[in-house]
Amino acid sequence: MPAPDYPAAGTVLVTGATGFVAGWLVKRLLEEGMNVHAAVRDPSNTSKTAHLTRLAGELPGTLELFEADLLKEGSYGDAMAGCTVVFHTASPFTSKFEDPQRDLVDPAVKGTRNVLTTANEILSVERVVVTSSVVAMYGDNVDIARASGAVLTEEDWNTTSSLDHQPYSYSKVEAERAAWQIARAQDRWKLVTVNPSLVMGPTLSGHSTSESHTLVRQMGDGTLKTGAPPLQIGMVDVRDVAEAHMRAGFVAGAEGRYITSAGSVSFLEMSRMLRAGFGDQWPFPTRELPKWLVWLVGPMLNGSLTRKMISRNMGYPWKADHSKSQRDLGMQYGPVSKAVTDMFAEMIENGTVKPPR
Repeated sequence: MPAPDYPAAGTVLVTGATGFVAGWLVKRLLEEGMNVHAAVRDPSNTSKTAHLTRLAGELPGTLELFEADLLKEGSYGDAMAGCTVVFHTASPFTSKFEDPQRDLVDPAVKGTRNVLTTANEILSVERVVVTSSVVAMYGDNVDIARASGAVLTEEDWNTTSSLDHQPYSYSKVEAERAAWQIARAQDRWKLVTVNPSLVMGPTLSGHSTSESHTLVRQMGDGTLKTGAPPLQIGMVDVRDVAEAHMRAGFVAGAEGRYITSAGSVSFLEMSRMLRAGFGDQWPFPTRELPKWLVWLVGPMLNGSLTRKMISRNMGYPWKADHSKSQRDLGMQYGPVSKAVTDMFAEMIENGTVKPPR
């Protein structure tokens, strides 16, 4: 399926525009000559927005920055005015939090409600694309084992996460449920969700606090040199995720949810990708730790690594069916190895990881 014909000089909104995925999405929109309204917390913070304004100066489209706050009702009204498509990417992705309700769930759920109720008021809006996640479809790998055919599909919903167990996943499923509830209560605009697995690849800003970057950094800084946990997870290139958003926004027949994932990768396989790209001098793990050992010592080394998480995820395969995105959106996924090695190369360049002496 060829890429859609994107509207000339269309006006769109991207929330959380300084984010990891959002940066690449803004780039694609500008490449297609669109007018991009970029909603950010502080438009005057040039350290966060400089890469966006640079892109706007290099590409055919135009960019306008707007101040907006996920938790401030009505703050997206000005940014959304005149937009036909809203890309709602803003949502926290971190394992570092004090209060899961306040720091994860409230920004995700209240922010989604804020943006979508505003879409109800802005008559120009025809479609809303929400960045969800595959973790809105499952909580732990053991849940996939119990799914139909032991493969995750768009029909699945996460029913096992909570504030006490996998709170980030809980925030994503609650936010997506809220989005569908609002969308189904009206019939003027269409909702489409993009549900990526773990997003890998380089940033456009040169810095990131995403958990995927934390994982790759730990591969190279020696944190995991004693061994990789026996964990398998879905991964996808950030550039493919941005393209999936583009197509979800403009392919006429796009509807519902879209698993966006290139494939399943174990931590040890990711280490091998890095070793193939950067050599044996880096402290990449060379073996996989037994599950019993991770269960025994993991929680003492990493407070966020609970025994329940270990028992329900490690040692179980991760499988998901991305054929709907291929069929409806024409998606073609690049290799995870390129995303991982490009991410690590950027970390070397910006000093996030130091080459071994």
